[in-house]
Amino acid sequence: MPEDGAGRIAWGTARGRWVLLAAVLGSGVAFLDGTVVNAALPAVARDFHVGIDSLQWVLTAYLLTLGSLLVLGGSLGDLFGRRRVFVLGLVGFAVTSLLCALAQNAPELILARALQGIAAAALTPGSLALLSASFRPDDRGRAIGAWSGLAGVATAVGPFLGGWLIDAVSWRLVFLVNAPIVAVAVVVTMRHVPESRDDEDDVRVDVVGAATLSAGLAGVVYALIEGPAGTSRGAVYACAAGGAVLLVLFVVVEARQRHAMVPLDVFRSRQFSGANLVTVAVYAALGITTFLVVVHLQENLAYSALEAGAALLPITIIMLVGSARAGALAQRIGPRGPMTVGPLIVAAGLVLLSRIEPGTRYATGVLPGLVVLGIGLALTVAPLTAAVLAAVDEHHMGVGSAINNAAARIASLLAIAVLPGVAGLAENFRRGYRAALVIAAVLAAVGGLLSWLTIRRAAAVQPVPHVPVGPSCHDRCVEAAA
Repeated sequence: MPEDGAGRIAWGTARGRWVLLAAVLGSGVAFLDGTVVNAALPAVARDFHVGIDSLQWVLTAYLLTLGSLLVLGGSLGDLFGRRRVFVLGLVGFAVTSLLCALAQNAPELILARALQGIAAAALTPGSLALLSASFRPDDRGRAIGAWSGLAGVATAVGPFLGGWLIDAVSWRLVFLVNAPIVAVAVVVTMRHVPESRDDEDDVRVDVVGAATLSAGLAGVVYALIEGPAGTSRGAVYACAAGGAVLLVLFVVVEARQRHAMVPLDVFRSRQFSGANLVTVAVYAALGITTFLVVVHLQENLAYSALEAGAALLPITIIMLVGSARAGALAQRIGPRGPMTVGPLIVAAGLVLLSRIEPGTRYATGVLPGLVVLGIGLALTVAPLTAAVLAAVDEHHMGVGSAINNAAARIASLLAIAVLPGVAGLAENFRRGYRAALVIAAVLAAVGGLLSWLTIRRAAAVQPVPHVPVGPSCHDRCVEAAA
């Protein structure tokens, strides 16, 4: 039968293929944007004559609005219609990508990136939620597995396409390439994807929660980036204190809010809380790694944008080959083992990558670290995604996915804001690079320890193959989440 009694679609039908295409295109445009922006950073720095603090803001402005609004985006999809919010996110992403391409200076680009993050917050949770809501329960695993593999093509193509555009024409084209992909995605979605929502919830939007989280993160991140850059101490301290107060207020508001953006009761699940703690540790490590490795290869090892972007391709290949197998392994033995061993292997890969220095050969000095990192990620991400989704009920699938995505984005955001100053990158990039990657390795190892302590040995979960995307190797997921 092409549909079940609830109108959900069967795998292998024409309609199912259209829904899969819409989800792949939607997540693919976010994946593509994530893989090419890091490669464009040195070109942006040269064009606008800015330093590492401005490059931090190009990434963190996007991660700030995306991370703080992702859960709201997932909630809006659950409440008002996942297809509707997904399409609005697609259109917004195309418009804000155009603004990024037209930016004439660093502040304009940073503002456009912040707006792009808002659009992505509506788009990103919708891709996986559309598949989960549209396909029959027995077919969701295959649909999500196909989505993961096909969306991974965007991750693989991104470094080549982005690097070529940057070297041959301009970094601005890495944003303009989003428009045709979005156009096709919108048409397919409107024609072939069924609408879905959580009909059991009253329609309420947690504006106060979204505002306090966004403003609190903004204050803390401003202080972390601008403090080491020499901004007035008074302004830095005021923003740090104000941000901290607002983040505490956010927790208080959510605890008392009937229709909370982040329903705190989901964290009563040890599985859900533990998986999100692991996400924070691992994606903090990945956020700083993907930021620094590409810049380091271009600035200190004389790689072109194409070479630097393509250098990370082994990670994607290993993820594509290994994610499904890791998901099957987690289904057979439970997620605890893979989620413990995987981050420890990630840590080993980061230690190897920390040794890259001028004169290092790719085959003997760069590739081994990337291979080890890729193996660790392949072991980690699929079981992690499955553990998260298995810990929330069907009605809050969008919110649960978005919380995990937000955890990944905010972890990357804070890592990019904090580690450059802690490692002394502004004073000495080469020495600071090594220190930052060693710190990232410690964070990944902490993720493995947290998995051992918090994830149950066995879990009745469907294996969900996943390729992280975006700035944090992410769409992580969902970028993989994520």
